[in-house]
Amino acid sequence: MMGKLWVCMLVLSFFCAILFGKTSELSSSVLGGAEASVELCISISGLILLWSGVMEIMKKSGLMDKIAKIITPVIGFLFPKAKKDKQIMADISANVSANLLGLGNAATPPGIRAAEGLHRLSGKNSASDDMCMLVVINTASLQLIPTTIGAIRASCGASVPFDIIPAIWVASIISLVAGVFSAKLMARFYRR
Repeated sequence: MMGKLWVCMLVLSFFCAILFGKTSELSSSVLGGAEASVELCISISGLILLWSGVMEIMKKSGLMDKIAKIITPVIGFLFPKAKKDKQIMADISANVSANLLGLGNAATPPGIRAAEGLHRLSGKNSASDDMCMLVVINTASLQLIPTTIGAIRASCGASVPFDIIPAIWVASIISLVAGVFSAKLMARFYRR
């Protein structure tokens, strides 16, 4: 569906540019946008690699296990059926820990493993309540250190790229609480 949407937007853009005589502006914006996207990717990749390395050090030093022990009661409450499987709990803990550090890219592999484990555990061909909760927690994750946003702000010239941390904490706490509450409420009222 997204592919079709992008094709429609591109065709519409080219049609409007020809119709209104703005083909030179369109071509310069396409080239400028491509250049800006490459510059942005290169500028934020260093910070993402740094924090991914920090996460790997945390994992090898055992700090990730300590964080997992601290958040296990909360994860056990949110994922009651997954309590039985240590590997699924470890993957969920790694996913949540990476999201706490604002490392969405580093959170993806354990999140996928956790989703596969939850799917296997449910035995259903559709999303279980625990899988839906995992999606909610990933989408509305609490970020203690918003590294990706800080990197983007730094690359755009912000003098203090992390001055938005308090606003991000408030917004992510509110969205996480609302998402978890909604998921628990829907799980209670919507049974297959």
